[in-house]
Amino acid sequence: MSGLDAPVTELKGVGEALAQKLARLRIDVVADLLFHLPLRYQDRTRITPIATLRSGDEAVVEGEVMAADVVRGRRRSLLIRLRDGSGILSLRFFHFSPAQQQQFRPGTRVRAFGEARAGATGLELYHPEYRLLGEGAPPVEDHLTPIYPTTEGLHQTRLRALIDQALARLDATPEALPEWIPEPLRRRFELPELHGCLRALHHPAPDADPEALGAGQHPAVRRLAMEELLAHQLSLREVRLRIQEDGAPSLPDGRGLQARFLTQLPFSLTAAQRRVLDEIRADLAEERPMLRLVQGDVGSGKTVVAAMAALSAIAGGCQAAMMAPTEILAEQHYRAFKAWFEPLGIEVAWLAGKLKGKARLDAKAAILDGRAQMVIGTHALFQGDVHFQRLGLAIIDEQHRFGVHQRLALREKGEAGGLTPHQLVMTATPIPRTLAMSAYADLDVSVIDELPPGRTPVKTVVVPDERRPEVVARIRHACAEGRQAYWVCTLIEESEALQCQAAEATRDELVEALPELAIGLVHGRMKAAEKAEVMADFKAGELDLLVATTVIEVGVDVPNASLMIIENPERLGLSQLHQLRGRVGRGATASFCVLLYHPPLSDHSRKRLTVMRETTDGFRIAEQDLEIRGPGEVLGTRQTGLAQMKIADLERDADLLPRVSPLAESLLAEHPEASRPLIRRWLGEEAGRYGQV
Repeated sequence: MSGLDAPVTELKGVGEALAQKLARLRIDVVADLLFHLPLRYQDRTRITPIATLRSGDEAVVEGEVMAADVVRGRRRSLLIRLRDGSGILSLRFFHFSPAQQQQFRPGTRVRAFGEARAGATGLELYHPEYRLLGEGAPPVEDHLTPIYPTTEGLHQTRLRALIDQALARLDATPEALPEWIPEPLRRRFELPELHGCLRALHHPAPDADPEALGAGQHPAVRRLAMEELLAHQLSLREVRLRIQEDGAPSLPDGRGLQARFLTQLPFSLTAAQRRVLDEIRADLAEERPMLRLVQGDVGSGKTVVAAMAALSAIAGGCQAAMMAPTEILAEQHYRAFKAWFEPLGIEVAWLAGKLKGKARLDAKAAILDGRAQMVIGTHALFQGDVHFQRLGLAIIDEQHRFGVHQRLALREKGEAGGLTPHQLVMTATPIPRTLAMSAYADLDVSVIDELPPGRTPVKTVVVPDERRPEVVARIRHACAEGRQAYWVCTLIEESEALQCQAAEATRDELVEALPELAIGLVHGRMKAAEKAEVMADFKAGELDLLVATTVIEVGVDVPNASLMIIENPERLGLSQLHQLRGRVGRGATASFCVLLYHPPLSDHSRKRLTVMRETTDGFRIAEQDLEIRGPGEVLGTRQTGLAQMKIADLERDADLLPRVSPLAESLLAEHPEASRPLIRRWLGEEAGRYGQV
């Protein structure tokens, strides 16, 4: 192997030890060096007169040594006084050898590069890079000097030399790095040519804007970011095709069973729910797996839609499974589905990590022999020892907590019967459309965009915590009128233990302040059974006030609760605040959410709390969240199934996202053969892993 696919050990000066250091930077073959982009740049293309230097400037200076002395201060240092025609400057070295001191004889000409800082002798360069100049001084650099991300024991000069070798190979054999986006498409999408971009980024011209380069705004960086986003988009589409290659059971619409189910409900479906159900029915009738994401704001009735879809699977002689991210939510779904489905003669099983011993074995047996037609659980459903008789539909709740790999793993659960289950993914975290197109390119998206009638919008107030006594009085008043309330303690640092302690302390304070009320506590360290018991008491109205950590973020439904206090809301993101607020306003009574913050607020936090006060529309909140926090955080990039990006940055390059889908479609329509190599270039082995999962 030669050229750019060759291992880095084929480059001059790269042995095993250096290859290991490069591997830490994900550099294994020569081409990887080309895509290892600088973090920032230094301008060493001109010599700066000493007199014009200011503290903080990075510059190249050239001058004659006046003196070189070892100075004893708090630390021994070698101090060289250097002058050019305009002024005098000191170079200071704290680590030096006697031989080094000998080099700097008075009269020697030196060129040095470093950052000027105010020191004991005026402006000084600490530990500058330098060279001694003989008769013919070499020219200064002819391009900006790149500073690369590096690892321990790998110096910038070494890395630059290796990247220069890689660039030389690219110049010698340009065809070794093919341009997979053909020219007509590049013209249409205004993308500059790849090789020129790589050269421009490793050796930018002296007049290139180092700020734009460092901030990723240079056209060459944007071109590479676009290609990387395209590769991710193509890989997700490939996941979709791979899942859909397998047949899926064609499921009847189950209208008879669904009609019996609907007669039990105390409400009728909204137009939005019916529209989304029609989209799901059409998918389930196909003999290829449905891959659909249903987005619906807090309280829009996604669970009922999921139940209707499950009934289609059951009517078709298949099992349906629903997976939720937390035990509390899974348990709540279990209770809801049991109440809905058992009157219809459908057995509902429950499986979570906490289920042990005989109960677990019984549940697994019922799943394996098909008695359990509806199975609810946490990601315990994914474990290798859980086998379904005929899984026809997998419903995943709160998708943003799971990734592509789990979607693919689900495919295996149904493969025993030779068929892949249909997949319905639900989220109450509205994802702005452009982001959904990129992060979930393997899913079709449906939106439930109306709330059931009879829901009262929640009024939100923002209050500093010195007004805590008023807030406590407000709880007393609401509970005296027969209402219930939540008090949410948010995360302190990242420690669950501290969070639980804070919740316990808050509960004790409130018990003291409100002796007449029945107050319960729920936090993440309690056993599932204890949590379930407290939640059941609250739901039954035996508790007036529930003190909880953010474990109640999703799915808890107590229509009589009309007041929520969120302590330190500035610690949470907008979508999490919106989720929490969605726990009230589930009945017909006017409901309130009090955001009890601790001043002073940062601009960031003030903006977030203002958005919460002004709107209850989840999609508007998601757009604002995207603006304030950026996509990586909104999606929780680790979980989206998007592998780590090398160059693209979802936040910085958000404006490129709307162009990625049309580019992917054009490429697949006109040059399908380019898809695989593009994925391999950017995702490497990751791409292969998607294929095998």
